[in-house]
Amino acid sequence: MVPRTLGVKLRDAVRRYPVVSVTGPRQSGKITLVRTTLAGCDYVSLELPDERRLAIRDPRAFLGQFKHSVIIDEAQRAPELFSYIQVAVDERS
Repeated sequence: MVPRTLGVKLRDAVRRYPVVSVTGPRQSGKITLVRTTLAGCDYVSLELPDERRLAIRDPRAFLGQFKHSVIIDEAQRAPELFSYIQVAVDERS
């Protein structure tokens, strides 16, 4: 993999903020960058129908399965999830 200078900025953002979003065009290496830079985080893709169903039907249970930081790929597929993430972050601060 090509070393990415964005990795440094991503690590800094994760240290400073409880939630970080990485956006960009399709097939540009976003998930590769995130998974490589944040290798210790759990990972889930909402491209998988069963994961997406759980995130939509029971957002609390979906988020509750992760005990550490998590990378949620294709999060836009479950927009309801963002309100639950906001509440979880607010409760921890």
